[in-house]
Amino acid sequence: MKLTGKVLHLVDDPISLRAQLDGTDVDVDGAAYTYGVNTDAMISGKACTLGYTGSILGPYFLENFQDVIDVGDVKAGGFQVVVGGHAYGTGSSREVAVVAHQGAGIELVIADSFQRIFQENMVYSGMPFTTDRGVLTRLQAGEDVPFTSLFEELPPFFQQVAKNGGLLPYGTRLLAGEINPTYAVERPARPMNITEKILAKKAWTGEGRPDGLGHVRPGDQVLVRTAFRGMHEYTTGMVIDLYQKEWGNAPMYRPELVAAFEDHFVLIAHDAVPEAVKKVRLSPAMKLTDEMVAACEQNGIRLHGPGRGFPPGVCHRVVVEDYGLPGDVIVLTDSHSPTAGVLNAFAFGVGSTAMAFALRTGLIPATVPKVVRVEITGEATGGLSPKDLILHLIGDPYFREERWRESPTDTCVIEFGGPGLSQWNVDELSVLTNMTVEGGLMTGVVEPCEPIVAFLRDRRGLDVRDQLVYPDPDASYHHTLRVDLAEVPLTIATPGDSRNRAPLSEHGSIDIHNVVIASCTGGSLADLRAAAQVFRGRTLAEGVRLTVTPSSAEVAREADAEGLLDLFRAVGGLVTEPGCGSCIGNGPGIPHEGEITASTTNRNFARRMGAPGPVYLVSPAVAAASAITGKLTDPRSLS
Repeated sequence: MKLTGKVLHLVDDPISLRAQLDGTDVDVDGAAYTYGVNTDAMISGKACTLGYTGSILGPYFLENFQDVIDVGDVKAGGFQVVVGGHAYGTGSSREVAVVAHQGAGIELVIADSFQRIFQENMVYSGMPFTTDRGVLTRLQAGEDVPFTSLFEELPPFFQQVAKNGGLLPYGTRLLAGEINPTYAVERPARPMNITEKILAKKAWTGEGRPDGLGHVRPGDQVLVRTAFRGMHEYTTGMVIDLYQKEWGNAPMYRPELVAAFEDHFVLIAHDAVPEAVKKVRLSPAMKLTDEMVAACEQNGIRLHGPGRGFPPGVCHRVVVEDYGLPGDVIVLTDSHSPTAGVLNAFAFGVGSTAMAFALRTGLIPATVPKVVRVEITGEATGGLSPKDLILHLIGDPYFREERWRESPTDTCVIEFGGPGLSQWNVDELSVLTNMTVEGGLMTGVVEPCEPIVAFLRDRRGLDVRDQLVYPDPDASYHHTLRVDLAEVPLTIATPGDSRNRAPLSEHGSIDIHNVVIASCTGGSLADLRAAAQVFRGRTLAEGVRLTVTPSSAEVAREADAEGLLDLFRAVGGLVTEPGCGSCIGNGPGIPHEGEITASTTNRNFARRMGAPGPVYLVSPAVAAASAITGKLTDPRSLS
């Protein structure tokens, strides 16, 4: 590669950023690069409804970034290289974020560090990247830098994928018996933690050999056997398009373990959604939905959604209700797939290329992560919830600054353990695993505890005690954190990033106009109960809007039977059908002009919820209290 175009530096200063777009030479020496340039900023949820090709998405690359980039600016500007800071690619698993780079003319991404899913998507789709800023210096000096030299910096599996032209051509050779594991398969047993045990047991060892390794270690890159695989409307069309281009109508591996979910678009047509949003999103979103339905019919994939063959709900909640099991490897084309880690499973989000690979081969690549053990002790008193705990954890400098990272391709997970787990049910514990991705982590996994056993027994009639995966007593961890719940305050995340933690007590003067209780993180039965307990006998503050969205049909049924939905309506709230539209600007709860939002969702990037306006992440109880007073409020302060 020779530098024939321009370099776009994603710096914090919007004036400097705009000057680059206007063709002005800008001195960026010493400039602060934006932390956590996220996939919503790279390609918005609105643009994602339009399609999944570079020609469609390229003009929308970085639209509204720092409120200075307009549609088409980057593509028209002749930029060839983009340079970012730490945690580049934070957020969604949407592979269209990579496609948008390519469609805008970007040929190389340079950043101080990359988030795991985004980095994998670049590898699997053939997008060159590096964390070595010296490469930029070489390019600016006129050197022709071969992309192969960047591939040589990668671990063996990534190298092999790159040399084969991407993950899907690699998969074709694997299916033909031409590929051997890039890792040693004859390994002795050694003590392992939960993550290592699951990945070792499920590891592929080569054609005609049984799965399973004696051990794995952090940094190993292995192919592992999947159990459940899932997609939704944003991603299924792209997944099947990639699949068919590589394999035509070849059969999928165990399609009975695959499902698609109509959950992201089901609320776009709601009366409470602004007409301007419907005008842009509704028609193309229905086209993507139609592609998903056709793919399910053609391939025998079960489909969840309103009026479909299987019950509707947010995919992550339904996986916990109906599919996930201890010891499973679970993947979906959504970053919040770690939700199912609450069942003592290894669940993580992947991009569209990786899912196409998994659908055909039954395998998924996994970089064995470093594991941080979080020991939870004490009692959750004073209204403390798992949402407070996870916001407190991912905002800790250890996770926010990725102090666990030693190389560009390192990954990390949290193993949740300790006696404090048993006081919460699976609904509540799933908030912990769901939001690990917001801390830049691959996933979270909960050690065996009574709530898991009780949930699977009562919900699905299963006795899973023999399937539970325990850490070995002498297992090793990269780091151990011990958290006494008595020392965790009621916690919020301030606008811009879920890692922007702050004690609620320091933000009691913040006016709130829009309250959303919803999503795979904040719409479970436990969440609705917590909010209802605060609302009883009270009404909304004047001028406050409340939207409540149960996370599944089962949650809605149980909440309705308990009178919770009628209670929310009685206080003046809007109760919708199950779905996850509010979280991504596809449903009721989109901020109106000038509004400040308090939301139980898991992500508060700029414009993430479909419109400008600050979004504070809070627990369901704090959301309810804030709706009653019109300010961020500690529920304990209500008389």
